[in-house]
Amino acid sequence: MKSATFPSIRVEPELRDAAESVLGEGETLSNFIEHSIREGIERRRNQSEFIARGIASREAARRTGDYLPASEVLEKLERRLDALRDTRRKPR
Repeated sequence: MKSATFPSIRVEPELRDAAESVLGEGETLSNFIEHSIREGIERRRNQSEFIARGIASREAARRTGDYLPASEVLEKLERRLDALRDTRRKPR
């Protein structure tokens, strides 16, 4: 498979300096940019999939009528948090 390139982009010198300042040992600016693009793609795919699952879940709940009010969910989560906080406060 042939490799391809991304288009060149012009940036402020400060942005380039900032990017170069965080490079790891042996890492090139090209490596950093490629890694950043891959992470951005993965993040956007995850966001899209998360939203799609949420919409599907909402539609299933509307269709079946099987759902909990947000207030109940939040109360349950608050109780779980309180229980965790209590266990951390107790001396061992």
